Amino acid sequence: MVYHSTFVKDEGITKACGCPLLPLKSHIRGPAPVSDQATTDIIDEAITFFRANVFFKNFDIQSPADKLLIYLTFYINVALKRLEGCRTLAEGTKAVINLGLEDVPVPGEPGFPFPGLFPVPGSKQEAELLRNYLKQIREETSGRLLGVAYRPNGTPNKWWLAFAKRKFINTIAL
Repeated sequence: MVYHSTFVKDEGITKACGCPLLPLKSHIRGPAPVSDQATTDIIDEAITFFRANVFFKNFDIQSPADKLLIYLTFYINVALKRLEGCRTLAEGTKAVINLGLEDVPVPGEPGFPFPGLFPVPGSKQEAELLRNYLKQIREETSGRLLGVAYRPNGTPNKWWLAFAKRKFINTIAL
């Protein structure tokens, strides 16, 4: 059974294209509200559930936060593919920074991995809000992923990088 997000209540949460802009424990500037450092956020959930969820070919969406969890699981898969050939933390950091500098497509644009997961933006402002949120969440996820994909001595953690070979929901990582 797939692990779902615990962020099922979306009252008072701003949305862009049906994507909840959930609070993040982040020092990176962006549109996401700041979360308490002691609480679990959507990035913590995505990293925690990644190794289990990546095995599933179907994902039953139970809340809008599950859509964001799907997006983050796919992004983690992409990031792990980029880290696969990096033998040191310094090389991995460089690869992830380069991934973060790439354009972030939003629904309706070429390159968005899951057409139909989120509705097409109704306005340019909504598209930019979602783009900025996804950029912020990708940067924060990348930083936290480095903490689990590499050991404290800077060598790769094979128990994480082995998952780079998996396809999530039969989608090939970019």
